[in-house]
Amino acid sequence: MTSDAPDPKPSTAAPTTDAWGIDASWLDALDEEHTVADATIERLREVIGTPPDDLVHRVPIVARPGDALEVERAEVTCEDGQTRHVDGSLPEDFPLGYHRLRTPDGRERRLIVSPGRCWLPEGWRAWGWAVQLYATRGRDSWGIGDLGDLRTVREFAQEQGAGFVLVNPLHAVAPTEGQEDSPYLPATRRFRNPVYLRISDVPGVDAVDAESDAGRALNDGELIDRDAIWAVKRRVLQRVFDAGIDEGPFRDWWWHQGQPLMDWATWCAIADAHGPDWHTWPEELRDPRGAGVADFAAAHDREIAFHAWLQWQLDVQLRAATEGITVIQDLPIGVAGGGADAWAWQDVLAQGVSVGAPPDAFNSQGQDWGSPPLVPWRLQAADYEPFIQSIRATMAGAGGLRVDHVMGLFRLWWVPSDGSAADGAYVRYPYEDMLDIVALESHRAQAIVVGEDLGTVEDGVREAMAEHGILSYRLLWFEDDDPAQWPAEAMAAITTHDLPTVAGLWTGSDLAEQREHGLGTEDELERGRASLLAHLDTVPEGATPAEAVEAAHRRLATAPSTLLSATLDDALAEERRPNMPGANDRPNWCLPLPVPTEELAAHPGVQAVAGVLAAGLHPVTGKGKVKAGKSSKGSGKSTRTRKK
Repeated sequence: MTSDAPDPKPSTAAPTTDAWGIDASWLDALDEEHTVADATIERLREVIGTPPDDLVHRVPIVARPGDALEVERAEVTCEDGQTRHVDGSLPEDFPLGYHRLRTPDGRERRLIVSPGRCWLPEGWRAWGWAVQLYATRGRDSWGIGDLGDLRTVREFAQEQGAGFVLVNPLHAVAPTEGQEDSPYLPATRRFRNPVYLRISDVPGVDAVDAESDAGRALNDGELIDRDAIWAVKRRVLQRVFDAGIDEGPFRDWWWHQGQPLMDWATWCAIADAHGPDWHTWPEELRDPRGAGVADFAAAHDREIAFHAWLQWQLDVQLRAATEGITVIQDLPIGVAGGGADAWAWQDVLAQGVSVGAPPDAFNSQGQDWGSPPLVPWRLQAADYEPFIQSIRATMAGAGGLRVDHVMGLFRLWWVPSDGSAADGAYVRYPYEDMLDIVALESHRAQAIVVGEDLGTVEDGVREAMAEHGILSYRLLWFEDDDPAQWPAEAMAAITTHDLPTVAGLWTGSDLAEQREHGLGTEDELERGRASLLAHLDTVPEGATPAEAVEAAHRRLATAPSTLLSATLDDALAEERRPNMPGANDRPNWCLPLPVPTEELAAHPGVQAVAGVLAAGLHPVTGKGKVKAGKSSKGSGKSTRTRKK
């Protein structure tokens, strides 16, 4: 160990993990061990850096009522202003929340008290629709599905007896030309994308030139053209704002959002002037707390207010769209390196690396997702605030959260910028703290939590998820066991946005598209299709795609899982999947559904799938939003001992 190594800390991680949290080797899906190159480890050590000597006395203490603490005696200022004294452990009745702890020697740090388990009503089961909102466009949409369309889906889902709707990430991208198509590479995980606004529902639009005909004409495009859509929507939204708004309610709402919204709106205004990557801005604008940014903000108050106002409109429309039902929002694994969150938290994010995945059976080269990872010790030094804000904002106003690649709370595959995805290594995270924070935010928002645990899942991950009340994610395409044997503590589905639809698999069109884009050898592609078709072995040869879809969902409906999820793509027998990883010349994330939103409820395929899943619940439950009631939070008491 070199002299600049951080102090080793106790860990339950694999014994090959070094003091920086880097694993020297990793196991693939076939349990074959691979050794990480020494050069990769040295590079990642440089990126991670050395924490300050007193870090252990500054990072938050994350505990549960009844836990032994890392300090003997302390005074705690609670969120509500009361002062409490603790002596070695937390009382069983200690309030949950974010508090400040001071020891007799004057040291102060954050104390986060969690219930330890996510919120979930006991005995609750439901089925629901998984929706790519951008693809779900109706007659009044402007080229892209919007929050008005989400309201329509919510209304017919409720009428069908559905208990939830799962949507793609709605997070914002840069407000400039060159709109990012992927919902999984946002500029922020704290604010939403104004391209999803239903323009006709914005107060004041009737008083300006709304360009309604031009907006609706965008529906004629075979693909979703976000640049054209945003150009028209932004012009109209700017006119409404410039014509005058009711400043009182808006400014009051803005004030309650605090510094995070100011940072976001300021970043947007600077991006309008200097481009969407903060690394290319003038030097004086790269520090969000610097004098240059303060001067810019003072000179561009109206531009900043406009971007804050857009978030207010999104908040109002989202709450109206989700009223009465649980909407599970998706949390991406990271953000764009040049975006707003990366600008605001540049001291917490790693520079010169990105997040990805090692080589596996589906991608022999590995994957590079382009997002810079959080440095574990820097995240702790920041009181976990970047993580807390992202979780809280994504849960807000809808009642559910799906954590994309939940294994990333345990470890992430870091890819050096000067190498390929295969040249990376796993870096460990303080997962117990992060899972407890998710549980606390879930408890406060009364939001159910699903963890996307697909792919290579190391030992202990699913056990930790179960302990914290996070539902697993089980797919028909991936599971060897019959759905009737799947766990109850899960969301059950057939496919995801990255995998073949039932119709695409059944007809062979998905295979043909993979072949067209060179995503494997002929033998690999044929074997991959055959392995998935084995899950449809009860479908008679010669069945139509619609019949195959219904049969697949009949099988899914036998699962005892808490949540049963079906995609609208499958219900419509759509053959193209929303995203085909590795096919970069394909219109990923730009494929609209073939049926307008207003016609979905009456579509035979939608009705058939809804009927199958509703019948599978025995009896149908879950109508409407999850109601407060007896929760399976557990006692909150932990068997863990906090080290002193």
